[in-house]
Amino acid sequence: MPDTAAERTHGIILVSASAAVFGLTGVLTKSIHADPLTITCWRGFLGSILISLYVLWRRQSVGRESLRLGWRGWLLAIEGALASIAFISAFKFTFVANVAIIYATAPFVTALLAFILVRERFRLQTLAAAAVSLSGVAIMVWSGFGTGHLFGDGLALLMTIGSAIYMIMVRAFRDTPVVWAGAVSAFLLFVLGWFVTDPLAVSARDAVLLVTFGTSFALASILWTEGARLIPAAESGLLGSAEVPFAILFAFLFLAEVPPAASMIGGAIVLCAVFAHAGRDWQAARQRSA
Repeated sequence: MPDTAAERTHGIILVSASAAVFGLTGVLTKSIHADPLTITCWRGFLGSILISLYVLWRRQSVGRESLRLGWRGWLLAIEGALASIAFISAFKFTFVANVAIIYATAPFVTALLAFILVRERFRLQTLAAAAVSLSGVAIMVWSGFGTGHLFGDGLALLMTIGSAIYMIMVRAFRDTPVVWAGAVSAFLLFVLGWFVTDPLAVSARDAVLLVTFGTSFALASILWTEGARLIPAAESGLLGSAEVPFAILFAFLFLAEVPPAASMIGGAIVLCAVFAHAGRDWQAARQRSA
């Protein structure tokens, strides 16, 4: 029992730390003057190296998991790369809070697309939470008309749909090395950025921030992977939702960014739906394990 309790505490710390590090994405993206493709190029270069080292370390210490991707793994890598480009670009055109909150609806978008694409049933509480959260997103997006932020909100929606498709593919391709596919996805971003932009044409300040960004991306991915192994999925989902308030807080502290009232109202609606849904899952999981 003590070992189990210690593992659970360790998992909570790792997943919470991952949410905090992921929450820096918006601040780092907006602090870098380079274009989105240059940012994804550097993020992909450093991320692919660090995640690859992590995968190789786990193969030696835990087990020799196959690194063969096959067409499913490559499809995961390409789809993940496209979603990442939309994700980084969105921060350049709208508020950090808008991107973070729209992305918070990903579990509900995933449930809807899973029903449409593979007829995977979803619960009534998920449908209710999805309806509430999407109404909050509608308020945010509607407020973006005529403000210049609508394009960024649209990219955030596109990224959320891409992430939802990625989650469905991960569940469907159970025999695919997902973390390794993530490393390959990051490398594809580096290759694309290298041929489309000039990643070396950055200032010294941007170079430091780009290295920090790439390192934080890999660190957050590794922290979440290790932490999620130690706690139930419902608990990791609830803790992972903390990325949204972290992102909003960091944007306020480091960028003095305060979103408009409509974004705050819509965001509050989305966050209530997300945390209520995740909290019910967590309570249900605790009751089953009791």
